[in-house]
Amino acid sequence: MPIIFDASAHTISPEAFDEAAALIAGRVHRTPLLTSRTAARVVELASGIRLAGGTLHAKAEHLQATGSFKVRGAILRLALLDGAEKAAGVIAISAGNHAAALAVAAGLAGIHAVVVMPVTAVRSKVEACRAYGAEVILRGTTTTEAWSEMERVRDARGLTFIHPFDHPVTIAGQGTVGLEILEDLPGVDVVVVGVGGGGLISGIATALATRRPATRVWGVEPANSTAVSSALAADAIVPVTPGSVADGLNAPFAGEWTLPLVRRHLAGIVTLSDPEILTGVRFAAERMKQVLEPAGAAALAAVLHGRIPLRDGDRVCVVFSGGNVAIERLGDLLAGAAPIPGL
Repeated sequence: MPIIFDASAHTISPEAFDEAAALIAGRVHRTPLLTSRTAARVVELASGIRLAGGTLHAKAEHLQATGSFKVRGAILRLALLDGAEKAAGVIAISAGNHAAALAVAAGLAGIHAVVVMPVTAVRSKVEACRAYGAEVILRGTTTTEAWSEMERVRDARGLTFIHPFDHPVTIAGQGTVGLEILEDLPGVDVVVVGVGGGGLISGIATALATRRPATRVWGVEPANSTAVSSALAADAIVPVTPGSVADGLNAPFAGEWTLPLVRRHLAGIVTLSDPEILTGVRFAAERMKQVLEPAGAAALAAVLHGRIPLRDGDRVCVVFSGGNVAIERLGDLLAGAAPIPGL
């Protein structure tokens, strides 16, 4: 198995991320690094901090296949299943982005995929999963209720569960985002990432830790969806009842893998209200001409609202993690945004 990790110490080797990048090359998009001078001016007006080159960088994972970063980890995870696991099929629980990623990855690998989604999942995400070829089961009004249904179906059919965030192979796949950021912005000082269960941020932070340890990685959680920061405070995994408009960040708990990696490698986590998160959606649409879902805009919003500690001359990159927003909801989301500071 080319992805080297130590389960007892919860460590992933630096080489694992290079192996992950090689295995998914050609099956995922090499997403661009966008820039915004207007965002950098907002930062300067609000805090007096001038970013390097007078610009803010954004890793455009909303332009990834399926509209989110999740496909990286899903393709890698399925590629490394054994023959019996592939023959039996796989199952996932997700509000949308992981489900779509698994559906696409399974289609590429010729594996049957079942995805369990809460009945409150965005309709466009449900239909996308079906279009990608997955069997969709809608059950429960919360992720927690859908999780119980996933466990029942998994056991009844003998399917392999593909966790949305808490597996070292999945984390290595998501960490390839960090490698690409470093390739395009070699001296990056700060990377800001939205946090749900912690798969993306733990992958990015771990990948960067041995290549550029000076880079500070900050996480952003919704104020009413704090699985990772609650676990950090308790020094243990604790269940939460998430309820943010940023449904892609509504994880019910942190992971046994993600928690120690986050504790080890993160500079910190900040929280934003839903209206503040929607500031990022509005700014991206109006000023950068990019359509983001709320979860995908959280990192941008945190920078615009001055929540991330920055220094003069910092090279800053935010991650646009997803763009799967229902068009019929976009008007309400834009209307619900808090004012953009300095504009």
